[in-house]
Amino acid sequence: MTPNIKNFFPPITLPVIFFAILILVGGMLLHSPYSHTGHEISWTNAFFTATSAVCVTGLIVVDTGSFFTGFGQGVILLLIQLGGLGIMTFASLIFFLWRRRVSLTDRIAVGQSILHDRTFHLGTFLLRMITWTLLLEGLGAVLIFLLAPATVTPFAAFFHAVSAFCNAGFSLYADSLVSWQGTWGVNLVIMFLIIAGGLGFSVLVELQTVAMKKIKPSRVPGHPVGLSWYAVTVIKTSFMLIIVGWATIYLAEYIGFQRQVPFSESVLTSLFQSVTCRTAGFNTMEIGGMTNLSLLVMTVLMFIGGASGSCAGGIKVSTFRVFWAFIASQLRGGDQVVIRNFAVDRRDVSRALVLITFTLFLIFAATLLLSATEGGDIPHPQARGLFMDILFEVVSAIGTVGLSTGLTAKLSMAGKWIVTVLMFIGRLGPLVFLAVVQELRREKLFRRPDENILIG
Repeated sequence: MTPNIKNFFPPITLPVIFFAILILVGGMLLHSPYSHTGHEISWTNAFFTATSAVCVTGLIVVDTGSFFTGFGQGVILLLIQLGGLGIMTFASLIFFLWRRRVSLTDRIAVGQSILHDRTFHLGTFLLRMITWTLLLEGLGAVLIFLLAPATVTPFAAFFHAVSAFCNAGFSLYADSLVSWQGTWGVNLVIMFLIIAGGLGFSVLVELQTVAMKKIKPSRVPGHPVGLSWYAVTVIKTSFMLIIVGWATIYLAEYIGFQRQVPFSESVLTSLFQSVTCRTAGFNTMEIGGMTNLSLLVMTVLMFIGGASGSCAGGIKVSTFRVFWAFIASQLRGGDQVVIRNFAVDRRDVSRALVLITFTLFLIFAATLLLSATEGGDIPHPQARGLFMDILFEVVSAIGTVGLSTGLTAKLSMAGKWIVTVLMFIGRLGPLVFLAVVQELRREKLFRRPDENILIG
């Protein structure tokens, strides 16, 4: 019997394969002499940078603006754009335009990658998604070019707009966006792009549809105009997380630590950090100089991340919302997990709990490994603060955020490869890897008897 290729490469593995190929090609291009002049870059640093760009993370081991040539910066920009939208998205769009149809296998694969709902018209959705992505990035680039306090080239404006919308966090400036710390216009544009890129394409499409219906109301009597239950849940949860992060960072940095900055600048800076640590990776403050309370809150926000089907990483806001509702349900003694008058499907609750558990296990394992490679031979009195730096780095990598307290450039070769793997897993999502294992395993046709065990 001829083996079926789908038995070896299930549809869910295709994003993994294509992302790996893109990282391989990107690493080779960044290692070429055309990408840098006067400097040499190791293969480790080249693949680290390529992975960070494709996985829209933003962790860097060399300064993007000064180390890479225009060609190298163009390669990074292209990797960010392709990684943000997703290789599977581009592949399916090409198939759609070429054949004007997409197979059911491709449809399901893309649906599992970028949507919470698999019942959609793929071609129309992808065309609208690409169009709106380019429009938002183009508009953001124009506004950054006009509002920047200093002279900015059109390429630099477009680079930062794409990096913001794709939640990549790559900057052409050594201090990221610290020099724009008090510039309200640029900060608001960057934050808008970050939030838009982190809401998820399906939510953006819904927002567009509702806006169009408001402008041109339907003539059909009783035709509903409004966002879906999922979209409202994502938007409300995202808004709540931003507000909580904003308030905590402001209290920790400007009330507790009492940084001496103007009130308007302190409000803007704390808000920007709350928005950006949801997986964008830009910073207008020196991360290594922030308080432990701020770093801890930012670590939690990085762990949660953005919405499903977006450019953001993390466990996703919908997963966090389900987990929060699950805890509330358990405390109340309820048998259903309820969010806004709707009960969440038990299988979705199970997936959320498995995803959170698996991600926490990865964080623990990676923190343990980095503690060994980066400070395993250093006594505790000499390594105070290193654990927080390592934990922050691990969560930033697996959440594809890109913020760092300054540890990234100091990582050993082994540490860089550990972080590279974390970024790769974080971009595709631990749930994808679990799904791969589930696809490859053989189904059992029997059940074993149950037995009770003491808990707690």
